[in-house]
Amino acid sequence: MAQTRFTRRDVIRYSAMSGAATLIGRSAAAQVCIDQTPIPIGEMGFTGCGVNDEPFATSPFIVSPFTEALPIPMAIRPGWRYPNGTLAAPGDPSAWTVRKSQFGPGVVMPGPEAGHQDALGDRPGVHSELGWGIPNAGTHQLWTSGPGVTGQDLGLPDPLLFHIRVQVAKHGFTNSQVVPITSAGAATTLPTGVNATPAGNVNFFGALVPSYLLPESTIYAFNGTFPGPRLNIEYGRPVLVRFENDLDLNPGCLDRQDFGAPDWAFLTHLHNGHTAPESDGQPHHMVENEGGYRPTEWVDNLYLAYPAGGDDREKQSFLWFHDHRMHHTGPNVYKGMVGLAPHYDPVLDSGDETHGLRLPGVRTNNGDGTFDVDYDIPMALYDCRLDDGATSHQDEHTPIVPDPRLPGLLCGNIHPEWWGKLFHKHYPNHGFVGDIFTVNGVAMPVLTVKRRKYRFRFLGASVSRQYRLSIRTGTPMPFPGSQGQWLFGKIVKGKQVTDAGSLAGLPWNQIASEGGLLPNMQTKNEIEIWPAKRREAIVDFSKAPSGAVYYMTNLAQMLDGRKQNEIGDIGFDPNYAVPMLKIVIDGPAVDNSVLPKLNQVLRASPPFDPRAPKVRDFTLQRGGLGGETEWLINGAQFDPQVPLATPFIGSAEAWGINNGGGGWTHPMHLHMEEHHVISRSSANLAVNKDDTGKEDVVALQPSESTVIYRRFRTFLGNYVAHCHNLAHEDHNMMFGWTIRK
Repeated sequence: MAQTRFTRRDVIRYSAMSGAATLIGRSAAAQVCIDQTPIPIGEMGFTGCGVNDEPFATSPFIVSPFTEALPIPMAIRPGWRYPNGTLAAPGDPSAWTVRKSQFGPGVVMPGPEAGHQDALGDRPGVHSELGWGIPNAGTHQLWTSGPGVTGQDLGLPDPLLFHIRVQVAKHGFTNSQVVPITSAGAATTLPTGVNATPAGNVNFFGALVPSYLLPESTIYAFNGTFPGPRLNIEYGRPVLVRFENDLDLNPGCLDRQDFGAPDWAFLTHLHNGHTAPESDGQPHHMVENEGGYRPTEWVDNLYLAYPAGGDDREKQSFLWFHDHRMHHTGPNVYKGMVGLAPHYDPVLDSGDETHGLRLPGVRTNNGDGTFDVDYDIPMALYDCRLDDGATSHQDEHTPIVPDPRLPGLLCGNIHPEWWGKLFHKHYPNHGFVGDIFTVNGVAMPVLTVKRRKYRFRFLGASVSRQYRLSIRTGTPMPFPGSQGQWLFGKIVKGKQVTDAGSLAGLPWNQIASEGGLLPNMQTKNEIEIWPAKRREAIVDFSKAPSGAVYYMTNLAQMLDGRKQNEIGDIGFDPNYAVPMLKIVIDGPAVDNSVLPKLNQVLRASPPFDPRAPKVRDFTLQRGGLGGETEWLINGAQFDPQVPLATPFIGSAEAWGINNGGGGWTHPMHLHMEEHHVISRSSANLAVNKDDTGKEDVVALQPSESTVIYRRFRTFLGNYVAHCHNLAHEDHNMMFGWTIRK
């Protein structure tokens, strides 16, 4: 397909036509299903059902792990899409049709004009009445060129245009046979009312027991896939993505179950893009509709691919995009709203291993402005639970009195019709942790690699779980009822016990954290991935024998969402090791990449003042006030119209981020620009070697205090900071801040 690019003249011309355009037949209308009805957040209320009673389902046991290939997403292609995913052909008159806008239904071309940035049109920005120069919502404050509200002209080309629909879809986590089990790991019969597809008898610890096929789960997902599209972004080539809400379109009338934002709204955040507030996807800016875009609505997020301050040292490397719906980010992300956004630098790190730093990657240009990169593999780490059909559904938002808008949902009900499908609790006390671990949406997949170097990009896409990854050898054995289901094990005196396995001699050569390339490569046997954090490492398989098998293994035991388990904790297992990904060596391949030297500068650190005086403190603490106010910052719950910091554009500040205690860990994320960690109170600095680079999530150990240095550039307006344990974020561990003139 021809490259989808538009000049400013095209943008203006097509925008002028928008009022006269009409929808055509292939733009779908909402189906009539026996379906839950969207409910405004304000009408949902809190029932108090099961706040302190937190039963978690035990997932069916996966009989045959490590049989399915790891899905490796390809680059999304530009252009407008029909609801069935078909890209519009060049010249298609219905391209960029929307179902709702301030102009009515019709064609609304992406562009810099007032009111063309989202479905709701131009409107005053929050706090603009205070005279801080806050730009209007619904309009891009800074286009790729032109002065914008700050007077800065970036002089960039017009953006590539992409279209992503938020859709109801189906997803399968495994094709393996599964066996229903109790929480203790014993095989059991299906609960009454479960209608599962038999898959024959299997050997379960010496006994033949019935197995079944796992049903597909209903997800809310970007273009209907989990993880969603891979958006490869190259610095100097801006990208605009129209995110459109099609959650009222339910092909097949899929059962939505009992989680996800009840009003079916979304708000997409490119984490952690250097992005204007209107494209940042966060409730401190978007306060209409209780902070989300509802079905039929859309938003054009402009990603300028421009480093903060125009400084190449600020370039990033691996971002992701996800839902940010206020109070329902966790359920929406858990339900599938996750996409990948690797960033490439045409000078140092273009995806072509013959140029620049020569990091692993073979680039193929697609002829439409996009490109794919082989041997460069993003991996989204995600844990889940599947319904056992016997666990009662009790949650703060589950109605005690029947609600006709929520047919079949009632406090304490069991749902045998959801057996084997995603199970979620919106209101877990500690955080949500699953018993099935997945990589790119598949439980225990297989990656076949050549004898050469690979670049792995890791993303913590879990609600609460932390991972500690190592490449190991060992024997996967079934441990039904455990977190992970299959652990390394061995037989001791006739009894199966856990075993930590052995290092494979394949270290992680870490080259990047979530802030981009590190100043220098670090060689490690283990890498920690907390929620929303990213880590990138080169693994050299060139000396591995063909046919050899290794496992990417999680060593972090986390029985609840509070923290990783340690010596002295109840249930701690020092030999806990969950093989998440099987790696099989296939044979040789051409390899033009180069492993950096340990003292080689990958990307110089941007300047910052390590002695900058701290000007603000933010303390994260338990609230315990009930409802959504389980977590507080500086003693206050989140209010999208009350900023706790108002720095001036162009300034820099040192902020104190303090964990208020209680034995919790908190991955604290600050939008808009990365930070540098100046100091930590923790004595165990060895686990924070990544502090040498930029970050957008500061990992806080229990009772730990940090001081970070950050700058405020390019844009004006409203942003947020919050804990990325999404069970904490959704219950008010968030604060707003505003960049002003």
